[in-house]
Amino acid sequence: MFNKKLVTVATALACVGSLVKAEDFSAMVAAGHPSVFRWVKMLDEAFAPTVQSSLEGSGHSISFDGQYGGAIAKVGDELETVEAGLAEIGLCQSLFDPAKLAVQNVTYYTPFVSADPRQVSELMDKLHREDERMRAAYEENGVVYLGAPIGIDDYLLMTDFPVETIADLEGRKIAAPGPAINWLTGTGAVGVAGNLTTYYNELKTGVYDGVIVFASAALPSKLYEVAPYITNVGLGAQYAGSLCANQDWYDGLPQEVKAALVTGADAARDWYLTELEKAVDSSLATMSENGASLSDASAEMRQEWAAGMDNAAKEWAESLDAQGKPGSDILKLYMQTMREAGATPLRDWDAE
Repeated sequence: MFNKKLVTVATALACVGSLVKAEDFSAMVAAGHPSVFRWVKMLDEAFAPTVQSSLEGSGHSISFDGQYGGAIAKVGDELETVEAGLAEIGLCQSLFDPAKLAVQNVTYYTPFVSADPRQVSELMDKLHREDERMRAAYEENGVVYLGAPIGIDDYLLMTDFPVETIADLEGRKIAAPGPAINWLTGTGAVGVAGNLTTYYNELKTGVYDGVIVFASAALPSKLYEVAPYITNVGLGAQYAGSLCANQDWYDGLPQEVKAALVTGADAARDWYLTELEKAVDSSLATMSENGASLSDASAEMRQEWAAGMDNAAKEWAESLDAQGKPGSDILKLYMQTMREAGATPLRDWDAE
């Protein structure tokens, strides 16, 4: 397996007119999460074999050493590990590194835009490849954007009490990750910072009454056992990070190897999104079969929720502008591109 041992890629020499010099390269790959997570598993299942097939006949080879589960980098430290050259490639997760990958968190400040993780992921990938302002955050930190965007499926509300209207949230303690805690403003709920590693026990012990979470993570975490009421509010699919490479190392690679890495990242993106879409449907079905109560929020409830929120996106963008970063530009770019792609946001966060 890619994360257990070195995988040799493309060992044949290529001769086209004259002998091509064969070069062997190696890359350590860092991920703070363990390989059971889909965004890490994609490296073994799609990235490595695609790089291998892409390099066949090129005269070059590359070996990968996957270091996952915090072996050399904790969650949120991957970018720094790659920047320092302790790993050549890493899953640079913007959600957990908001100071250095600030503009990449635009989706988490714009809920109620799109529930489709493929739409969000592919659009963010496109923006990174076509707009230098999106890549600047990586380049300023000595890394190169390769691709393989980590898309997160539509966030749901899971509670230990039934929810039919916004009024049902009044005074309830609801946990949410990172900037998603802003999504609770105006609902009457008390937002509490939380994450997947603690949700189950804290729900069970009554630390809070519900969580904002996505289906593909809720099932393996068995959250339906302690928060059996699942309300699909359409808070939105999100972008959480991408595969990146050390700039100096990448710059020293032959063009064929660079191209193979990007092709591998594209394959990882497609594999990941396909598996994610399967997981979302099966996760909701399995939780229902195990006693969870699934319901869709009414259009009126969704509109009331969205309308009552603070415009955290505007505040976020303006704070980045003050730091000399293109916060407002990226906010407008993302929202306009999503609308052009067919999304129908409940609020035009960039136009207020």
